[in-house]
Amino acid sequence: MLKLAIITSFLSKTKDRFHEYNEPLNLDQKFKLLSTIEGYSGVEIVHPYEVSDVKQTRAALKKYKLAVSAVNVNVKAEPEFRNGGLTSLSQSAREKAVQFIKDAKDFAADIGADKVTCCPLGDGYEFAFQHDYATAWRHLIETFSEAGDYRRDIPLYVEYKPSETRGRCFVDTAAKALCLLNDIKIDAMGVTLDFGHSMYGNENPAEAVSLLEASPFKYYIHINDNDGKWDWDYFCGTKHYLDYVEFLFYLKKYGYNDYFTSDTSPTRWDIKGTFEANSRMTSKIWRMFDTIDTGRLEVLMTQGDYIQTWKFIEQNIFHLN
Repeated sequence: MLKLAIITSFLSKTKDRFHEYNEPLNLDQKFKLLSTIEGYSGVEIVHPYEVSDVKQTRAALKKYKLAVSAVNVNVKAEPEFRNGGLTSLSQSAREKAVQFIKDAKDFAADIGADKVTCCPLGDGYEFAFQHDYATAWRHLIETFSEAGDYRRDIPLYVEYKPSETRGRCFVDTAAKALCLLNDIKIDAMGVTLDFGHSMYGNENPAEAVSLLEASPFKYYIHINDNDGKWDWDYFCGTKHYLDYVEFLFYLKKYGYNDYFTSDTSPTRWDIKGTFEANSRMTSKIWRMFDTIDTGRLEVLMTQGDYIQTWKFIEQNIFHLN
């Protein structure tokens, strides 16, 4: 059964550099809206800025019969984190960032969530000679180790991203995220793979899935799309349909059964319609694999004649008969 969730901050007012979109909603209103969106049963909650009250959150989850796909901990917004939180040259700032993650793990346990995900967006650089890279890497190992070791019953997932809010993030690829976890050596950690981050970071998302699958660490998926130049958070399949099909093909092949969480930003488009587009596209592709001869596709892939593979794609994925 395909499980779909939404990051709840996208269910309310959002803004870019020039405009604001949609109306502000409180927690109950966001959960109520989500409960009307076809295909979804889960929420990813941003802590501590969006949600921090355990009693209120538990009540809303119960009221609208929703599960928590993850608690997303924000370690970039505090003034101390302007030059990085987990890699800050200030020990007190690093300690504060670690405490944010520990608090998020406590919150996750209290509301019944099974994981915390963290994207260290403030940790990076813009210019040559701006950072000692070895020192920054050591700080990442130290801070994520302390946070990951705390409450191992709530695993910590590291989400990678090429850039934002920094010109280049220190953890910017699936391979580097795995290098980090291999250095940390804590089993109760994983990687959050965002399709759009992988796409505009010049990765192949399907290959990144295979890399993660071959590792000893778990992974968790965010879905969206973009133009390959920036993280626009469009809805799924609008720019990279075949890449998205291949991405889902490998996730299904490897038996992925965690949530597909929409990290998609409705700006000029209807909120409900945007997320239902994600649900429809993902579910239809997922079901399509039950109706085509995927074994034949894999045989074709091993034979090295891509013209024959492309014919299969034309007929069975594009349905051009």
